Amino acid sequence: MGRIATREEVAHLAAGLRKQGKKVVLTNGCFDLLHIGHLRYLQAARALGDVLAVAVNSDGSVHRLKGPDRPFVKEDERVELIAGLAAVDYAFIFSELTADANLREIRPDIYVKGGDYNRANLPETAAADACGAELVFISPIDGKSTSGLAETITRVKEGKKTDQA
Repeated sequence: MGRIATREEVAHLAAGLRKQGKKVVLTNGCFDLLHIGHLRYLQAARALGDVLAVAVNSDGSVHRLKGPDRPFVKEDERVELIAGLAAVDYAFIFSELTADANLREIRPDIYVKGGDYNRANLPETAAADACGAELVFISPIDGKSTSGLAETITRVKEGKKTDQA
């Protein structure tokens, strides 16, 4: 199995790692237009355990979650970009709108989400609790988002000034 795997392969690997006393961390997201906020988020998530698995939303789920003009980057490229980051051990594509199935199958020790979520508004809270995963919320970096990057690109295309580098 390479760094790009299936959910089933990651679940099998995670079970073996837990038997060895390793801490498995899981996160997920669209990761459309990879930026510094994504990198720092994934680095922080990886620092919480021994192995980081990242579930990348499929094109269909990004379209349903983010709207008709998304994703900007196709799923096979997004998962390859995520898998290529030093902080990421394994990446896989999932098609559901929530990560409940990922949590049920992989059973991570820690489930990480961005600080724009909390226990009350996270769709996966019940699934994380059911599999015994600790929830950790990592604060986003101010001004660094895919939506913000897309707006900057639009302004530049329209010939408007921007302060983004």
